Amino acid sequence: MKLRRRQFLHLAAGAAALPIVSRIARAQAYPSRPVRIIVGFPAGGGTDIYARLMGQWLSERLGQPFIIENRVGATGNIATEAVVRAPPDGYTLLMVLATNAINATLYDKLNFNFIRDIAPVASVNRVPQVIDVHPSVPVRTVPEFIAFAKANPGKLNMGSGGIGSPQHVSGELFKMMTGVNMLHVPYRGGAPAIADLLGGQVQVIFDVLSESIEFIRAGRLRPLAVTTAVRSEALPEVPTVSDSVPGYETSAWFGVGAPRNTPAAIIDKLNKEINAGLADPRMKARFADLGATVYMGSPTDFAKFIADETEKYAKVIKFAGMKPE
Repeated sequence: MKLRRRQFLHLAAGAAALPIVSRIARAQAYPSRPVRIIVGFPAGGGTDIYARLMGQWLSERLGQPFIIENRVGATGNIATEAVVRAPPDGYTLLMVLATNAINATLYDKLNFNFIRDIAPVASVNRVPQVIDVHPSVPVRTVPEFIAFAKANPGKLNMGSGGIGSPQHVSGELFKMMTGVNMLHVPYRGGAPAIADLLGGQVQVIFDVLSESIEFIRAGRLRPLAVTTAVRSEALPEVPTVSDSVPGYETSAWFGVGAPRNTPAAIIDKLNKEINAGLADPRMKARFADLGATVYMGSPTDFAKFIADETEKYAKVIKFAGMKPE
């Protein structure tokens, strides 16, 4: 009887360990087939470019294709929901960006809770935004711009990539902190907004640096300041907004997420490989060419960053009374 009981306990312990062993084995074998990275914005934009850079790196490191799939619409919410509904097995990932943190407050009725339903995998980079003005605007510094805007209330048109876009929210934060009055003109993406800034239809954009840096270098746009706490290596001569408006800081940022309940071992494996890519000199140089700075960290670090950004943007959205299009 004692022998049978001992055998039973041994078998029971072995059976209990099987799920753990199975999860570890799956993580070690991961990936064994192609992985999709879902991007909520069109091909050729900043989000898509960064996703393709990371996808190529991961494909080379892990021996399986990492395929970029663009699911455009609802300011990234269609792509996010697709990943939320996907099996939590590591084969469907989301390119996460500041818009996700903004949408959490901007939209009252989403079919998901971003912070709850998307597991942070790894941060990828931060991109300064830059206050770009058309050369016809007679200012060269942030204090001059504030004085000009206050002397001409409502006469400056501020373009953006759409209601709730990083350009819009950054501009509203500036308005909140300085008391200036600018008319917001939303576009369906950053590219058409930049086109109208170049044409003089709008006078200012708080643009993502990677979208406007070539026009700045060509002298077609005038940069007043970058929005990050420190100067950008891509534009070292351009001051920060916080030099003139203490406490102002914002940036575009990007990372990778997965459906919640994705095995921790798979998340850790992806985090390790993404961080290895960000440490690679060639990858760092490519990001630098686009005006971006790599931003490495653990999944926990990325989770805290997302929570902090969501809280910050919520205050701006409520102050400005923003409503989705």
